[in-house]
Amino acid sequence: MAFLEGQAAPDFTLEGSDGKKHSLKDFAGKILVLYFYPRDNTPGCTAEAVGFGKLLPLFEQLGGAVVGVSKDTLKSHDKFICQYNLPLLLLSDPDASVMKAYGAYGEKIQYGKTTLGTIRSTVVIAPDGTIIKHWPKIPKAAEHPDKVLDFFKMLARGR
Repeated sequence: MAFLEGQAAPDFTLEGSDGKKHSLKDFAGKILVLYFYPRDNTPGCTAEAVGFGKLLPLFEQLGGAVVGVSKDTLKSHDKFICQYNLPLLLLSDPDASVMKAYGAYGEKIQYGKTTLGTIRSTVVIAPDGTIIKHWPKIPKAAEHPDKVLDFFKMLARGR
């Protein structure tokens, strides 16, 4: 998997859980956390989404936005959002084209077998569209939102 820090973030246009199409340019001027996750309503993905949801006001105070991306349908996203009262925007990438562009889809080892699927990963994109942080593989989904917030706080101290 390619390490993306320092590269221009690949552009995208995907349908969102809010009923609108979203592109990278929609987040210009903000620091964007784009996190890729395998599936709505599974234990690790739920823990990660709930964590990002609880921390969303802190990300926003620091000039950020948090957006989740999976192959799930908008209907699945709606159910997931309602079930866990998630304040997050979730994007649907049914053909995994955006995930592939960000190195978040490919071969992975799951339960000892090599499979093809979504690789839980996250990028932080600067207001100018440059990827400033890349976590190519997230080992502990529940702890990850706190680590991303720590990175945001470090950025804020450096301003």
